[in-house]
Amino acid sequence: MDKDRIEGTLKQAKGAVKETAGKVTGDTKLQAEGKADKVEGKVQNTIGGLKDAAKKH
Repeated sequence: MDKDRIEGTLKQAKGAVKETAGKVTGDTKLQAEGKADKVEGKVQNTIGGLKDAAKKH
């Protein structure tokens, strides 16, 4: 498994926690940061998946 997939998954989880904390506390900035982290993590995870697929071929 490519390291980008692992880091992307961790970033998505971190983003989900930030987003939830932002919702609970009413902190819209924290909530937005969490959403951004989730998107960034998803992109990084996808890139890692493409790298894994390229290594197999």
